[in-house]
Amino acid sequence: MTGPDVLPRGATRRVLTDQLRGRRTVFVRIAGWSVLEALPALTTGVALANAIDEGFGRNRPLVGFAHLALLAVAYVVSGQATRRIYPLIGAVVEPVRDGLVERVVTGMLVRAGSGRAVVDASAVSRMTQQVETVRDVLAGLLLIARRTVFGVVAAVIGLAALGSSLLAPVLPPLGAALVIFAMLVPAQLRRQRAQVMCDEQVAGTTGQMITGLRDVVAFRAQHHVIALGDRTFAQQLSAVRALAGTTAARTATVAVGAYLPVVLLLLATPSLLQQGVTAGAVVGAITYVIRTLEPTLRSLTLTIGGSALRMAVALRRIAEMSVVSGSPPAPPVVAPAPAGVDIHLRDVTFRYGPDVEPVLQGLDLRIGAGSHWAVVGPSGIGKSTLAGLLGGLEEPQHGEVLLGGSPLARHHRLVTLVPQESYVFAGSLRDNLCYLRPDAAEADLHRVVHELDAGPLVARCGGYDAQLMPGALDAAERQLIALVRAHLSTAPVIVLDEATCHLDPTAEAAVERVFAAREGTLVVIAHRMSSARRADHVLLMDGDVVAAGTHQSLLASSVTYAELVGWWENRPSQREDVARASV
Repeated sequence: MTGPDVLPRGATRRVLTDQLRGRRTVFVRIAGWSVLEALPALTTGVALANAIDEGFGRNRPLVGFAHLALLAVAYVVSGQATRRIYPLIGAVVEPVRDGLVERVVTGMLVRAGSGRAVVDASAVSRMTQQVETVRDVLAGLLLIARRTVFGVVAAVIGLAALGSSLLAPVLPPLGAALVIFAMLVPAQLRRQRAQVMCDEQVAGTTGQMITGLRDVVAFRAQHHVIALGDRTFAQQLSAVRALAGTTAARTATVAVGAYLPVVLLLLATPSLLQQGVTAGAVVGAITYVIRTLEPTLRSLTLTIGGSALRMAVALRRIAEMSVVSGSPPAPPVVAPAPAGVDIHLRDVTFRYGPDVEPVLQGLDLRIGAGSHWAVVGPSGIGKSTLAGLLGGLEEPQHGEVLLGGSPLARHHRLVTLVPQESYVFAGSLRDNLCYLRPDAAEADLHRVVHELDAGPLVARCGGYDAQLMPGALDAAERQLIALVRAHLSTAPVIVLDEATCHLDPTAEAAVERVFAAREGTLVVIAHRMSSARRADHVLLMDGDVVAAGTHQSLLASSVTYAELVGWWENRPSQREDVARASV
């Protein structure tokens, strides 16, 4: 977990205000509907007092029911106002969520480019849990805190309308409750931040455990990992308990601000009646406290005292992602393209943790410009790690990866990596296909779609301008979209990390032939050994043994490679596997 950065003054507040800027009209509409929504809070006590004093108390039931009917109308109007408010809140909250995700991802990329963080598993917590916290709490604030403010103001106006003497038993306890609540906020904020930091520590530690699981088992380091996890989870439990202590203290504000006024009103009833206050007015005042002040005060303590504090901490952590060494991120330096696009891994060592065995150690490999390579080896041996190094997603702890003789980190845009699980975003099919080359000509798009046999998929989706729902596509369809996107890019190096695993063998062979015919370098992390037959060069990875050659030369020189090929060619069919399993 990366440590917190020193933030400029007001940086946390600007994270949210930047996202809310330009939505003044929406907030005005929300406020207008909120006034109508508060009608029951304004009229409940007055209507009930009039129904008692002018109607039922004088044996005039029709007058009493008439006042109650007016109250019912107020509730109907309030319900319609609430119905109009929800879409307006969505129009505020959803763009804020999208903007915060963009900010977090940008911060991650800036830090990776500046060398601040290569792998930061806690960033997943910021991009998911913390962004969603801001989204949910902002929606809650707009719903509950807005209703609280308008409701309290309406209740105080209603109490004053019943009689100014009714304010004395209510306002002082309400003010005292707000003071108590304000005194608790700083401690809650500190403990809330401590809990979030512990959550990130858990995410980071868990991520390291998972990525290094193979080495943990190999070196029998389970006890060490369990002890590390125990310490991390114990810190999280302690933070949660500390926060729970201040959370319980919040209930005191409700007791002082809502329940105490009811007791004081009951005790003051004889005196109030002597001052000319009617019995209906006393009942109406108690109704304002029980029906309006108590629920609104409770909502205030839960929302501001709990959720809003979580949002404040989450916003601070998101703001910290935008700071590198206490200064705004410098614009990226775009290096000129290297003279050639050959790739050289020079004495590369990579491990997923300081105390685990390297996945790659002292690897020297030169991939010539325009060549076609297949990388094979047992599962979990480090093939995808190699793909990450070639794609610039990982950085070696020792050695360097050079593209055309200069560091790969300066030329990420010259390499396109297609992973096993392909990403498709909500938008048009054209936007997804042309993401890496937005200015692609229509003819080039048609050509690549035809070469990769993606025409039927385009037709099923409804054409290039059809809007995609990623969840409606299966894994093979998402892979095909990603493959078209990669082929259409101008990157001279393509790395396919089992990017055809969801395609059938015939479709996989066709895709690899199309990419091999494409101008540039192709590296295939093989899902099937047939990929090695189609490649010009084969890299065999088997623990400490790394061998390079052609398919035929490795068959003759490597027992491991021959066994892999033999197992693949003689493997039982899927039907035989199923029959054997059923027996």
